[in-house]
Amino acid sequence: QVQLAESGGGSVQAGASLTLSCAASESTYSSYCLGWFRQAPGQEREGVATIDSDGYTHYADSVKGRFTISRDDANHTFFLQMNNLEPEDTGIYYCAARPTRGGCGLEAALYDYWGQGTQVTISS
Repeated sequence: QVQLAESGGGSVQAGASLTLSCAASESTYSSYCLGWFRQAPGQEREGVATIDSDGYTHYADSVKGRFTISRDDANHTFFLQMNNLEPEDTGIYYCAARPTRGGCGLEAALYDYWGQGTQVTISS
């Protein structure tokens, strides 16, 4: 079973940047779909970005051009670079993984393994 741990959240002003990291517990995750999700208070968890084992990425429309997902399989870590942050980006950010090589989707129900979440707060 893969264990995931996020880091890098925080409180910043609108327009700033943050990078989230997710460390995985085992090397087999290199064949997995990896994703970042977020949940704002009173709202459902939504997909932000995914990356498959070949590096193909998929983004929610609300973050395209501002967020970048990447993976470092040698170090069992993947990242979410977030630029030009907006107050609407506020929420708890979760990293997730599913044991499939491709066809990664933004639907949270598809993912089997989850981190504990890290808070991101953007002030205007």
